[in-house]
Amino acid sequence: MIYRILSAVLVTAVFAVNAAIDEKELPMTTSGTASGSFEIALEPQQDTEAPAGRMIIRKSYSGDLLGSGIGQMISKRTIGGAAAYSAVEEFSGSLAGKQGAFTLIHSGFMSAEEQRLEIYVLPGSGTGELANISGTLEIVQKDGIHSYILHYQL
Repeated sequence: MIYRILSAVLVTAVFAVNAAIDEKELPMTTSGTASGSFEIALEPQQDTEAPAGRMIIRKSYSGDLLGSGIGQMISKRTIGGAAAYSAVEEFSGSLAGKQGAFTLIHSGFMSAEEQRLEIYVLPGSGTGELANISGTLEIVQKDGIHSYILHYQL
């Protein structure tokens, strides 16, 4: 008999906790894809003793991302033609009408056999209405035009 009473109390408590959780407003996440184009300007920096080149990156984004990016890139090219780069870029502007900023981390390399480029949003870097952003960015270059596709969650 005592077990039936304890079971009933336990079941009632579980339902009460679940009801309280359901009534609470949980943050909603939005998944989306943003696309558009960007213009880029590279400013070489003087580092005569460094084994790699360093540049300031300035970008102007249009399309679903509206704003600007500024960052630094470090790159290296071998005599054989292989190359690598990494960059940190701070985007500031709007995404789908939401204002804020976030950091993009770039990592890429190319050789005669293959080419790879990974760009992702630095977790925790979002500000303003973009505070909880995460995602990845693809760059497409065709006929001298740079385009992007941002896969994101907010």
